[in-house]
Amino acid sequence: MKRPEILAPAGDFTCLAAAIQAGADAVYFGLDTFNMRARSGINFKTEDLPEIARRCGGVKRYLTLNAIMFESEKDMVERMIVAAKPFVDAFIVSDWGVVELCRKHEAPFHISTQMSTSNSGAVRFMLAQGAQRIVLARECTLAEVAAIIRETGAEIECFVHGAQCVAESGRCLMSHEAFGKSACRGECHQPCRRRFLVKAVDLYADEAGKPIHESDTAFIVEGRTVLSAKDLCSIGFVDQLMKAGISSFKIEGRARNAEYVKTCVTAYRRAVDAVIDGTYTQDLVDALREELEKVFHREFSAGLFYGRPGTDQMTDSEDSLATRVKRHVGIVIDYFTKAGIAQVKIQDHPIRPGDELQIHGSTTGVVELTLGELRRDEETPAVGERGSWVTFRCPRVRVGDKVFYIERRP
Repeated sequence: MKRPEILAPAGDFTCLAAAIQAGADAVYFGLDTFNMRARSGINFKTEDLPEIARRCGGVKRYLTLNAIMFESEKDMVERMIVAAKPFVDAFIVSDWGVVELCRKHEAPFHISTQMSTSNSGAVRFMLAQGAQRIVLARECTLAEVAAIIRETGAEIECFVHGAQCVAESGRCLMSHEAFGKSACRGECHQPCRRRFLVKAVDLYADEAGKPIHESDTAFIVEGRTVLSAKDLCSIGFVDQLMKAGISSFKIEGRARNAEYVKTCVTAYRRAVDAVIDGTYTQDLVDALREELEKVFHREFSAGLFYGRPGTDQMTDSEDSLATRVKRHVGIVIDYFTKAGIAQVKIQDHPIRPGDELQIHGSTTGVVELTLGELRRDEETPAVGERGSWVTFRCPRVRVGDKVFYIERRP
């Protein structure tokens, strides 16, 4: 059975380091404009490209150029392609004008899910235009994905984990209509994730011209957030995804933090490896799902791999259901390499021996540890209080790295 690529999101250098640490085969990222996470504020800059390539080494790099391109932007997008081509393995595109520019500069490109490619005829057409890979529409069932791969022999990428948009392949106009911020331009304000107040605006009148109901008649829609889709979690059928012949398992989340990236990549890396070596069991699935539940997520579902949308695809929860949350502790102010000891300035949450900590950094990635003895010069304090500093043993971290206390939710 073919081993699929694990494709991780990278919103910044810390997430990039976390993805590489966790065993990602490839990463996808955006620059500070013209991508579907343009408003997230955590994209890279063009001048970061050489450093990204250096850090990735053999890990493949895909640059997202998947926003709609207007006429006035052609020169800007072309400059981005020319500047990025030496440092990336492919561009992820969703506009035929961008396809033309990639072809002009002989730049490898993948077709984004935004193009809603959902049948073998469309796939063959995309391949004829020079596409190396197709990211299928998220609406395709697993049976349809397998059939498309059989019919075309194409290299197919599918999302396997993360947030899902209620609109067809993410091409939504709600944010544009409500706020003048288009999802197709990477500016989505996610009105779908909110609760709604339903209120009558056209009032029926009786024969005397009196309103049958008053204008303040309204009610909050209860029971579920009616347009907010559940998150996709495929950890329980990774073997079936591999059997279908999917070439790349894509994890959604370029706006998520490094803890999310590391946890998700680790889980799917373990699942894929287990399928290959014959140890993919229900016990492993349960353990990996428990790990995935620790980081940001809404209610989980199988997405649309096993059927068309229905009411069961909508989440009842407005907020993250993560079973643990991070509390900011402080920053690393020194690290003694030979002794393996970090010195940390406590700025917020106090820490005690036995606490679970995470340390995040742009080079460090994500380090997790259970806190041992605290020291301050010759003292062994029971608590690292806010405003103080302490030292403790931990794996390699760097000055300026952020330290977090991990709080478990009941």
